[in-house]
Amino acid sequence: MKPFKSIIEFQKHFNTDEKCRLYLEQQRWNGTPCCPFCGSTNVMRFSNNHKILKCKEKQCYNKFSVLVGTVYENTKLPLVKWFYAIYILSIHSKGISSMQLANMLGITQKSAWFLNHRIREMLTDRNPELLNTIVEVDETLIGGKESNKHKAKRTSKGGQGKKVMVFGAIQRQGKLITKVITDQSPENINKIINDNIEKDSTIMSDEHHYYNKLKLNFKHERINHRAKEYAKGNVYTNTIEGYWSQLKRQIDGIHHFVSPKHLQRYCNESNYRHNNRMLAQDERFAQSVSQCNGRLKYKQLIAKI
Repeated sequence: MKPFKSIIEFQKHFNTDEKCRLYLEQQRWNGTPCCPFCGSTNVMRFSNNHKILKCKEKQCYNKFSVLVGTVYENTKLPLVKWFYAIYILSIHSKGISSMQLANMLGITQKSAWFLNHRIREMLTDRNPELLNTIVEVDETLIGGKESNKHKAKRTSKGGQGKKVMVFGAIQRQGKLITKVITDQSPENINKIINDNIEKDSTIMSDEHHYYNKLKLNFKHERINHRAKEYAKGNVYTNTIEGYWSQLKRQIDGIHHFVSPKHLQRYCNESNYRHNNRMLAQDERFAQSVSQCNGRLKYKQLIAKI
């Protein structure tokens, strides 16, 4: 598939569900259909309905299509609209709101909101590589000021309200990871660091007490922001702090409000665009389409936690 020069070219290319389905089959199966129930490639396609396949294994014999076992399964939306939404979310610098997407696709805001979250599930990196060499770590708070709420909904007097902490680690000239933090203990922060950064890497941090024990497993350099110190040669955390600005512009400028329950998916969406920033737009789209295994049901999405 040749690169698209514009979104108009993209729409002209994927203008039917059949074209979308064939492309999805190629991206998901790479030319070799695989049964989503047992994993066998011993399958047959029905001549009277080429969309449906059947597993030929005796213990299986299930019928399926390329949509089964993916975020697209049982969808009521045409694949044309799915592809358009995936293209926008994967290439747009700060994402798109459910209201704007609803207007562009001609669907309800509720459907667009659900669609956005299912695509964010696709953009989530299930097996992130360990960060290494020089890694900057930091944390930030996401959420609005208490004074901006209606008086009847305020939970404290004049405070910042219940903000949510997000921890981030970014490899210089490399990828990043972000985690929404519910347990703000130093032990939990250190566990996340140990699980996501290679030992003997050099970690750059500020003076927060979360990072006091990093020297046990890593080379550790600190910058003292309280003393208005922002860089000591190669020692700084400006890269991860710059990313926080980008994430907050996405949340404040596009979505305005994000509930703590769904915040990790918005972070995953932003992570995906940052970590794949060197890919061309059509490459990002192809990668996004292929990462479709697994489902996110509406009842699961709105369930109380």
